Amino acid sequence: MTSKIGLVGLGLVGTAIAESLLAQQFDVVGFDISPQRCHQLEKSGGKSMSSAAQIAGRVERVILSLPDTNAVRQVVEGSTGILDAESLPAHIIDTTTGDPEETMALAQRLAERGVTLLDSTISGSSRQVRERKAVLMVGGDEAEFEKCRDIFSALAEKSFYVGPSGSGSKAKLASNLILGLNRLALAEGLVFAEKLGLDVEAFLGLLKATPAYSAIMDTKGEKMLKGDFTPQARVRQHHKDVALILKCAENVGQELPLSKVHLDVLEKAIAAGDAGLDNSAIIKEIRRRTTPSK
Repeated sequence: MTSKIGLVGLGLVGTAIAESLLAQQFDVVGFDISPQRCHQLEKSGGKSMSSAAQIAGRVERVILSLPDTNAVRQVVEGSTGILDAESLPAHIIDTTTGDPEETMALAQRLAERGVTLLDSTISGSSRQVRERKAVLMVGGDEAEFEKCRDIFSALAEKSFYVGPSGSGSKAKLASNLILGLNRLALAEGLVFAEKLGLDVEAFLGLLKATPAYSAIMDTKGEKMLKGDFTPQARVRQHHKDVALILKCAENVGQELPLSKVHLDVLEKAIAAGDAGLDNSAIIKEIRRRTTPSK
């Protein structure tokens, strides 16, 4: 495999992916619908193209970092999409948190064209991707996973093969269910401690030494306390994930009572104007649900 990598989607995570690959001496050829993001890639040392098809005709492997399954379908199969290229890449590495059933169907359609799809979801924020502290969960053919291990090793210290096509998407949804509820519980607990009159900064430090500890305290605790909601992963993206989690749970006949509450909290946060903020801003909605102390 060559060191030239295509990348479609240069948002928070996509930009972090590009920077990580460039730091590992890969040549990155990217595309995004935002000219500003393409310009930023050029400034970082990559090259930008005018469409996904233009990228696909120049590389053997293309990484996708997109908002949802619909965007993936459009980039792959739509006008000026990857399948419009004169020559097709050998691998598409899709880091998007998408619908597992649609991911499996797309993998089958791509296989018929001689292209391997690896659903390579990421557990971690853009900051963690940039620091190689995120975790990759990859579904697809295991032999094809091994062929792309150089990319996975460049992006993260830990990457796991989790099973056949769709398994990466499934693992991400199950992981995000737990991660999101940990974040919501931390926000609720911090506001509760605040209302009880505790020094919340000291309380956060105490929490990290107790059985209540979760890694979310390290990544989001200070952001919650300082009100620093500069986005590393946005509220609207996690709302999309939780809605998809609930859809998949319904399909397999499982009730998720906590995730239903979580979805309502996220919907109210979006209605209040917090959609574009970091997902630690969930604490703002918890504070809005409190009444003045008597």
